[in-house]
Amino acid sequence: MTPDPYAPPSLANNNLAELIQQMREQVRRVILGQDIVIEQVLAALLAGGHVLLEGKPGLGKTHLVTTLAKTFGGASARIQFTPDLMPSDVTGFRLFDMKSQTFQLRQGPVFTNLLLADEINRAPAKTQSALLEVMQELQVTIDGETLKLTPPFMTLATQNPVEHEGTYPLPEAQLDRFIMKVLIDYPVREAECEIVTRAAAETPGETDSGVSVICGPQEIVAAQQATAAVLVVPEVVGYAVALAQATRESRSVSLGAGTRGAISLVKIGKAFAALDGRSFVTPDDIKRAALPVLRHRVQLTPEIAISGQDVDDVLQAIVDGVPAPRQ
Repeated sequence: MTPDPYAPPSLANNNLAELIQQMREQVRRVILGQDIVIEQVLAALLAGGHVLLEGKPGLGKTHLVTTLAKTFGGASARIQFTPDLMPSDVTGFRLFDMKSQTFQLRQGPVFTNLLLADEINRAPAKTQSALLEVMQELQVTIDGETLKLTPPFMTLATQNPVEHEGTYPLPEAQLDRFIMKVLIDYPVREAECEIVTRAAAETPGETDSGVSVICGPQEIVAAQQATAAVLVVPEVVGYAVALAQATRESRSVSLGAGTRGAISLVKIGKAFAALDGRSFVTPDDIKRAALPVLRHRVQLTPEIAISGQDVDDVLQAIVDGVPAPRQ
């Protein structure tokens, strides 16, 4: 029997929504004025994807990663990407130990749950590519030996949109590995005042943010499995594919989204449905996912870029022009 996509959410979905809501509230206690960012990062975590964070310095990107990790008792690590960073500084290496006369593995910072790749575009392509295997396969190959990571694993890479001197643009193959590109902007005045008040009252080295552990890493893996099981009907899949195809056919776009873009739309659509406690994906979930999922997968034509339009403007016009299936 075909399940009814409009049946009430199951108990499992209710539990999943409650778990994520508790995590969201814990993160919001620390990261103020960034509700949309928190929601999108949580959706990426549920979808098992990676996030490219773009925003000016000092907006709490590092704090977001460490706080999110605390909510499920996971480990977090940070890599400061620099022009002289080597691939082995990311993945790890084997070092000959004189005492034991054997090569000992020194694990790199990728052996964690949440990895912050800070200013990823400051390192050359050789080092950037060290993340490709771990992001796609959740494994690292060191001296011919393949080592699996313990799930969950998620990379959050940051870019500074203003300063481009001494940077190396990410290759398209690596950009496509990120399920979403999330934009972080300045918080509203009230939230910024609260942030300043809190920060001014902290003593140097203070790390206790009062974040409660909601669950363990295994519960996050179970949440990802439950999210993957969210129902999506063929009409909604077709809508996601139509949006990706429309980016390729637009005269404003020189490079459109590939099939992985459509896959990511459906995955994030499932995550948004799970966040709302639903057991099925609606066209509105796909629309909600369109900009953060597609904005880093398309390139504008030179004449459109010169005209002052940005990627989000063009994508929104594409979304508005593609008819959505009736719910």
